Amino acid sequence: MSRPSLSPITATLDETVPFVGPEAIARRSGVPLRARIGANESPFGPAPSVLAAMAAAAHESWHYGDPENHDLREAIAAHLGIPFANVMPGEGVDAILGMAVRLYAAPGSTVVTSLGGYPTFNYHIHGYGAQMHTVPYIGDREDIDALARAAQETNAAMVYLANPDNPMGSWWDAASVERFIAAVPETTMIVLDEAYGEFAPPGTLPPLDIGRPNLLRMRTFSKAYGLAGARVGYVFGEERSISAFNRIRNHFGISNVAQAAGIAALADSAYLAQAVAAVQLALEDTAAIVRRHGLTPLPTATNFVAVDCGRDGPHAQAILDGLASRGIFVRKPAVTGLNRCIRISAGTDADRSLLDAALGEVLAGLA
Repeated sequence: MSRPSLSPITATLDETVPFVGPEAIARRSGVPLRARIGANESPFGPAPSVLAAMAAAAHESWHYGDPENHDLREAIAAHLGIPFANVMPGEGVDAILGMAVRLYAAPGSTVVTSLGGYPTFNYHIHGYGAQMHTVPYIGDREDIDALARAAQETNAAMVYLANPDNPMGSWWDAASVERFIAAVPETTMIVLDEAYGEFAPPGTLPPLDIGRPNLLRMRTFSKAYGLAGARVGYVFGEERSISAFNRIRNHFGISNVAQAAGIAALADSAYLAQAVAAVQLALEDTAAIVRRHGLTPLPTATNFVAVDCGRDGPHAQAILDGLASRGIFVRKPAVTGLNRCIRISAGTDADRSLLDAALGEVLAGLA
């Protein structure tokens, strides 16, 4: 029987999911999930004030959310101290990355990113038919100087930098990031992913610059604000570059519940400080746990810690698999060099107790 043809771009793609979720792992293995510490979510959840706002908004779920996201956009702009026109909300950074690639990377154009960097960005590059040029990490950090050089040498349409970085938790100081931005050609759109910015040390995030046409900065409510399931984030930058998102965005993509959550989250700075502090304490305890078991936690400016397992990728994979067989969900980088590590998100006291016991069992079995 004849059937409709896929488009030329999608016909070449594999059916894939950038991240395998813990639910899929539990279904496949039959092992119930006991500790969810692999997806860089916040186990401390959103503020009570945010939950109250979401509950109130849920009563209005019979109608669509504001397609202009006006009140949320206004709240973000006020939070940043920049004009309304320089901000655009979206369904989390993942969706915003996809829109940015669609806007600025034509099929066949080159996009520069780090080898081992955020997989969802790569997913969008391939999905819109652009060509990916990768630069290896250096010292467990994205190599900003090599990224800038590659953007110049390939006449790149886009270049991507996550600061702080996922999956290694590393970061560059603001002055270094500004040096990178200045070195990128004006015709290359810079995507600066700051999803973990709330956890970064002072002096990590560059000052706001909304006058540069080739810079898009992206942030999210998924991490520090505890709203990963709500799917809401935002991009900010020069007015015309931001306005371009109106050409392609899903105008009803952010529900009224998610819009209310974002507004309430920005209004509760006290809870944000409390959540960031709780994450820091959890990571310090996680670092102590892995050290007791002979592993090495890397410095982090995020809500997770990359753990050097001391050998190679297969050894780290065996540790990850052993934890998964005990219902402990963590993740790991896939690229050689980085894949000697596993990545553990901040967890609750109960999560860390389970990790401690399971890690001891796994390592004893591998000895």
